[in-house]
Amino acid sequence: MTGPLDGVRVLDLTRVVMGPFATQILADQGADVVMIEAAEGDTNRVMGPGPAPQFSGVALNILRNKRSVCLDLKSPEHAESVRRLVAGCDVVVATMRPGALRRLGLDYDSVRAINPEVVYCQGQGWALGSEREDAPAYDDIIQTATGIGDMMARVNGTPSLLPTIMADKVCGLAMAQAVTAALFQKERTARGQHVEVPMVQAMTAFVLAEHGSGAIPQPPTPQGDLPPTGYPRVMTPERRPRQTADGWMQILPYSPQQFLALFKAAGHDEFDDDPRFTSLASMIRHAHEVYPLMVDVVRQRTTQEWLDFCAEAGIPAVRMATLQDLVDELPLAEHPVAGAYRVLPTTANFTGTPAAVRRPAPGIGENTAEALAEGPMWIDERDEA
Repeated sequence: MTGPLDGVRVLDLTRVVMGPFATQILADQGADVVMIEAAEGDTNRVMGPGPAPQFSGVALNILRNKRSVCLDLKSPEHAESVRRLVAGCDVVVATMRPGALRRLGLDYDSVRAINPEVVYCQGQGWALGSEREDAPAYDDIIQTATGIGDMMARVNGTPSLLPTIMADKVCGLAMAQAVTAALFQKERTARGQHVEVPMVQAMTAFVLAEHGSGAIPQPPTPQGDLPPTGYPRVMTPERRPRQTADGWMQILPYSPQQFLALFKAAGHDEFDDDPRFTSLASMIRHAHEVYPLMVDVVRQRTTQEWLDFCAEAGIPAVRMATLQDLVDELPLAEHPVAGAYRVLPTTANFTGTPAAVRRPAPGIGENTAEALAEGPMWIDERDEA
């Protein structure tokens, strides 16, 4: 057995990043993921540079552990092949717009008619049944629709987005977790179900977990002179890495006592009676004033000197890593077409059933004949026994 999802078969009807990231997690954890690709291949294959056609740096990891079947979902000639794949899977993951899925006969009702026990996970921008259920939704759209633009404007003065496809990846994680929860229920009841992950819903829950703040209680709880929404400790441009005598690092005194210890280490005792440090609540509320006090203090020592001090004082601290630093630490593997590449880590570690990279990213349609030759139903060894 390789991975806790060994023996689970997943039909992957996703594209771009959200869905493929979800199915990458399932595949890393042992599932047999068969992705349907058009003749031109998934968008991930050309998302940035790569060493060979079809294999961008993104594709080498997000398509790993999957099998590629090249079928035209709009083709009547290929419809029977798609139905055979549907009949043999435990899970279907789809991120096409609901209207397109219905036209293709790949919506939940159509798939359930072929495979009554299927777990069907569907992700799209807005909830099914809403006015916007069929509206196109990409990461930029969802970030803007769920308060990221407003949050960044309050911090930096101008609406902007986080420089990472946060919504796609958060919702991909939500889809992977939802699939495993539904599989757990199916294991106990032998019944599948329809699982829906509207991106706006998932991201709203994600953003407001802390930023609902004082606006969540009704009536709202005041935050002094600050708006009721927004967690003050992180809603300040001063929450950022600090320059040391020889580099950059992040120091996060998380209590008034830790702040005062940091200041005393640099020879500043004048804050002992400062009302901003009388309680954690007061320190959080005045974060926009407290964080700037660290600027001159942190510059007095080298990064390593501060790391040593913080380790002894129990203050969270870390040297600032660059994106290249992260890449340089990744292990190397050899792809049969693309050559050497860096392998991204799995999202979780399992001691009994470890997640692993079992298959390199496939070429477009590389596994078509193999998957279709398995017949209308993949035979589960447990059923044979």
